[in-house]
Amino acid sequence: MANQSFQSFALSPITLDIVNKLDFQQPTPIQQKVVPAVLRGESLIGQSHTGSGKTHSYLIPLLDMIDETRQEVQMIITAPTRELAIQLYDEIRKMIQLGEKQESWKARLLIGGTDKQRTIEKLREQPQIVVGTPGRILDLIQEEALNPYTATSFVVDEADLMLEMGFIEEVDQILVRMQEDIQLLVFSATIPEKLQPFLKKYLENPTFIVADEHRPAPEKMEHILIPIRDRENADLVMSISKLIQPYLAIVFTNSKDRANDLYRKLNEQGLEAGILHGGLTPRERKRVIKDIKNLRYQYIVATDLAARGIDIQGVSHVINADMPKEEEFYIHRVGRTARAGLEGTAINFYKEEDELLISKLEKRKLRFERFDIKKGDWVPLKNERDRADRQKQNNETEKEAWKRVRKPKKVKPGYKKKMKQEAEGIKKQMKRNTGRRK
Repeated sequence: MANQSFQSFALSPITLDIVNKLDFQQPTPIQQKVVPAVLRGESLIGQSHTGSGKTHSYLIPLLDMIDETRQEVQMIITAPTRELAIQLYDEIRKMIQLGEKQESWKARLLIGGTDKQRTIEKLREQPQIVVGTPGRILDLIQEEALNPYTATSFVVDEADLMLEMGFIEEVDQILVRMQEDIQLLVFSATIPEKLQPFLKKYLENPTFIVADEHRPAPEKMEHILIPIRDRENADLVMSISKLIQPYLAIVFTNSKDRANDLYRKLNEQGLEAGILHGGLTPRERKRVIKDIKNLRYQYIVATDLAARGIDIQGVSHVINADMPKEEEFYIHRVGRTARAGLEGTAINFYKEEDELLISKLEKRKLRFERFDIKKGDWVPLKNERDRADRQKQNNETEKEAWKRVRKPKKVKPGYKKKMKQEAEGIKKQMKRNTGRRK
């Protein structure tokens, strides 16, 4: 498998020429598995994170399968955000250009925020490739401007985000209007339990592919915990900025409002940061991404939804201003810190309610170090965990002591006080015994 090349796949000379012009030397692990499966016509679920080569794993074989003699919809590719749909469309156009197929391979981008009537007019000639967001695609199908029934392949990209953003129902409505034997390709960074009903409805014995990615394992990265206490997130980020020199740091929040607030406060305090969230207009998002690529910012405030699907190069640090609600989102966030062999650092602001998530991540062999920032320097907080352990040990001693207290056969006045005194005596004896053993 490791020595497999693109030449070993059953690809046409035109597709191999496109791959060569893209300067792809060897297929990535997910491409090695997905490309031949798609060419065989299999439906599949692909689990992989950003940067794995997942997009080309399905674009290469799907473009290879285009029938130039059919001027009708042959494949529909859906994405949860306009930004990701635009990225996919731009990549397809690039591949069409490299293959010199501008006259025979037609692609259309269907997303909200564009002139619907103009789009309908353009769809009088049906494209072979449709890329877009589920809402706009479904809208155009209902207007009878787009015929999905002729399609043989359907892609759901970033399925877990489709679910979280409430678009799975629209994807479902598109699929019920397509052929029953449609080739369904579902890609997702995580496979949440809530996604299972959708997968079971449309996929019978699908091929399940997990990318064996060459990326830093989260358990080998540096994970730092900083208690928020009564402080502002922006103040903590400012304190950290004086201690680290990131190539590029993504500062994650859990909502658009939180992102806007943090972005405003950081810039007010003199830290020039960029911002990425779903509330930006397409023009604003395009400008921010261009600025990021031109290395204008060292810090980007972002939400999970905005950062997903956008390939941001050179992230050396992830700062979780808000801890995520689920383990997989934490794994996905910190997975963005790989650059030129660097393993990256995750800095997490946490509250008491985040301890459950931290415990779950520790069970996955992630090792957290606790620090605070005082007088402009890192201060280890190992004693916090020690205190928690001591409290736990005291509680266990208390329980054990009460178990050993003799219960009176007859309840007499003052029995509770006597039992308490006896329990205290047992606890002292247990502690003395423990001390001797040490």
